[in-house]
Amino acid sequence: MLAAKEKGRDERDIFSAFQRKFASEYKSVFEDNLAPKTVVVIPSLTLDAQMLAKIDAHLHYEERMLCMLLLLKMPRTHIIYITSVPVDTIIIDYYLHMLRGITAYHARQRIHFFSCYDASEVSLTEKILSRPRLIERIKTAIPSNHSAHISCFNVTNHERRLAVELGLPLYGCDPDLYFWGTKSGSREIFRGAGIALPEGYENLRTEQDIVKALAGLYKQNHNIKRAIIKVNDGFSGDGNAVFEYQDIHPGNDIEEQLRKQLPERLKIIAKNLFYKQFIQKFESMGGIAERFLEGEEKTSPSVQCRINPIGKTEIISTHDQWMGGPDEQVFLGGSFPANEEYSIEIGLLAERIAEQLKLKGVLGRFAIDFISVKEKNGWKHYAIEINLRKGGTTYPYLMLQFLTDGEYDATRGKYFLPGGDEKYYIFTDNLQDDRLKGLTPPDLMDIVIMNHLHFDGVKQEGVMFHLIGALSQYGKLGLICIASSRERATYFYNKTINVLFTECNRK
Repeated sequence: MLAAKEKGRDERDIFSAFQRKFASEYKSVFEDNLAPKTVVVIPSLTLDAQMLAKIDAHLHYEERMLCMLLLLKMPRTHIIYITSVPVDTIIIDYYLHMLRGITAYHARQRIHFFSCYDASEVSLTEKILSRPRLIERIKTAIPSNHSAHISCFNVTNHERRLAVELGLPLYGCDPDLYFWGTKSGSREIFRGAGIALPEGYENLRTEQDIVKALAGLYKQNHNIKRAIIKVNDGFSGDGNAVFEYQDIHPGNDIEEQLRKQLPERLKIIAKNLFYKQFIQKFESMGGIAERFLEGEEKTSPSVQCRINPIGKTEIISTHDQWMGGPDEQVFLGGSFPANEEYSIEIGLLAERIAEQLKLKGVLGRFAIDFISVKEKNGWKHYAIEINLRKGGTTYPYLMLQFLTDGEYDATRGKYFLPGGDEKYYIFTDNLQDDRLKGLTPPDLMDIVIMNHLHFDGVKQEGVMFHLIGALSQYGKLGLICIASSRERATYFYNKTINVLFTECNRK
């Protein structure tokens, strides 16, 4: 046991040293497009396996970070990309043809794809760690004169260990700080920043804690309709459950009534996850209970932020998220930028939260989710959660930025190209329909070409697809529609849906 503790301490010390070195390199390398550098992309969704298994085609979510290939527009940058199973060359070519000023030949000399050839449920990072020869091949692929770092979807102890094995810094948050990205940690940060949040309770551990929290919410407000229970480390809404208050008699023992009602009244969002399993998951992870925010006009905006290695805090983007599924708890997609009535407001709120996270030592990209309710005097914003990782809004914004070289102006709540033109997009990770099953990547490319469903680099508008590998088996696809107005982005979206389903009928 002592040896394991010593090893863990040594690993942390080594990792911290890499991170300090990364801060000094960042100043000289990241702003120089001609600097020799290598980015090792590890798109592992290192999350709870049982919760992750509820998401169709989750293995193909490793493709979402293929947008990082567009970094190859910097002519001395190399990309090393590792996946569980090989990525079809057609999908790789699809991204490379978006590079401006760089030939495919030149780009291919600077790409190294590695695969674990392992489609099991184990996370990609764990697969890499169990393959020492693969780790050595990755090391060998990094030129000796390059500054290199790792880019991940999320960072856990597994990613930290891999960083130490590879001898590289990691552009992400130290897993020792991960609590601040849990549902309980988020609520503590929001209070520290003085941001409104739903009435509720955090750091709950047991079924009895849930009952007490539900009773506490009811005693605060007898008119409460619903409460939401969340495991600390849920993903895409699948760690949530909604409780509906009915037939509560104030004169009787409130907790006893709720204890009896809980198994029947708790609506669990994740597919095929039953009450006992949910409670077991809650007890292993901990979680929160809070009031379900009601409202005739209600939205789910999100702010994407970044704290870079030299401590600069940036507001990168704002989105209005599309939520679906039971009680609108499942993330489906969204639009960018967020509603102009509040995009600046939520950016300012996020900035206060980001400053709190910086004081904790947080590094890298993260997103802050809100629920916004329209009231007589304007919008009321409630902070809901912090995700200390890349997320559903990361991929589309990176695509927009890499394709157009523009920038989001948080002071104006809009995205501008270098020439001053505005850009908008709508996107989804969840275009899923049985009619799409059987379409292979070559089929999709043929449909794209024949129907002009592509991104036009001259007009800087059009459609980009992702999750292409999930299409044939799962009928699932992602897309982003970029245009100079929200209305035109919607036109591209509707056209794409219509074309795909029309073509499917011709199969």
